Amino acid sequence: MRLLWKLLRRHVSMAQLLGFFLANWIGLTIILLSAQFYYDVRPLFGESDSFFKKQYLVISKPVNTLGSLLGSKGTFSSGDIQAIEEQPFTKSVGAFSSSLYDVSMSAGMFGTNMNIQTEMFFESVPDGYIDIDLSEWKYLPGSKIIPIILPKNYLNLYNFGFAQSRNLPRLSEGVLSMLSLKIYISGSGKRDVFEGRIVGFSNRLNTILVPDAFMTWANDYYAAGRKKEPSRLIVEVTNPADEAIVKYMDAHRYEVEGDDLESGKTAWFLKIIVGIVFFVGFVITLLSFYILMLSIFLILQKNTGKIQNLMLIGYSPRKVALPYQLLVLFLNILVSILAVTVVWNVHLAYVEEIRQIYPSFGNGSLLPIFVILLILFVFISLFNIFVIHKKVKRIWNGNL
Repeated sequence: MRLLWKLLRRHVSMAQLLGFFLANWIGLTIILLSAQFYYDVRPLFGESDSFFKKQYLVISKPVNTLGSLLGSKGTFSSGDIQAIEEQPFTKSVGAFSSSLYDVSMSAGMFGTNMNIQTEMFFESVPDGYIDIDLSEWKYLPGSKIIPIILPKNYLNLYNFGFAQSRNLPRLSEGVLSMLSLKIYISGSGKRDVFEGRIVGFSNRLNTILVPDAFMTWANDYYAAGRKKEPSRLIVEVTNPADEAIVKYMDAHRYEVEGDDLESGKTAWFLKIIVGIVFFVGFVITLLSFYILMLSIFLILQKNTGKIQNLMLIGYSPRKVALPYQLLVLFLNILVSILAVTVVWNVHLAYVEEIRQIYPSFGNGSLLPIFVILLILFVFISLFNIFVIHKKVKRIWNGNL
């Protein structure tokens, strides 16, 4: 083997091999780094928040000037709801029920003679979408106590806006939960007074919620005969960051409350950018592969006479091709080791930067790049070995 290599290496161009090495190293590094980066940061966009029981989106139709002038209701029909239910990203769909009667509320402020009175509204959703303890979330027809869930941002608005501007005491969730509210409901010639009891604060739903059982009873009692299609839907999805949701909502011009959909859009653009970078790295790798094969073919072409003579004196095509195959295999191994080393160091650097923003960010795993590297290494090496062997056989058969 040593003697055979000495005979064949005389026409090996180091410049060509170095060109292949650098191009292949750059291309492979780009491929592995883009795959590793996407794998590492994907949980920041795709995983569910452990604070939430379920993943859902609150959607509505846009309100515009032309639609308002033409009397557009901006509500969801049964066909709209059915179409959303049939989407692959949908697990369930619930409709918001709105109060069809008049509601007002009064409340006295602690430590002051001030009494707040305001008109308001109620909404309800199916109980399965509520994110608090449901043990107190009950209503029986005839009861004068109404459980209420307020948006947490209402409390923030009071504490950091209204109370601060009027030198009123700030209220915690616990204190406000002890506050008794007077609720006045009227409709269809009937008027009653209820006691509102705050049982929780929601970070997810930006509305004043009452139990669905109360809403059904009150609409039937105070607004008999009136029906209204829902203007908002609550959609439980498998993953709020799924780009299919973004496409569907944009296609139907639905508006999504909160920032879950924005996370989905960010994840979508991230995937596109990583895909472009991955493609660039793949093209560079293919070009380097082409450079290598061209170099090998040129070497074989220059050594045609020697190769024919070696096979005439008894060397098989397999033995003659072996030195070139080992050379390619060695270069592929060296390129792979250097590419993994670079990716590992870059991975450690950006993980530390991300931890400055997200302290709970994990270390990640290098498993995806090893899987990709193994697939590329095996495919490219086997293909190189096959092509070199086939070229040597063509020389032996006289097909130059």
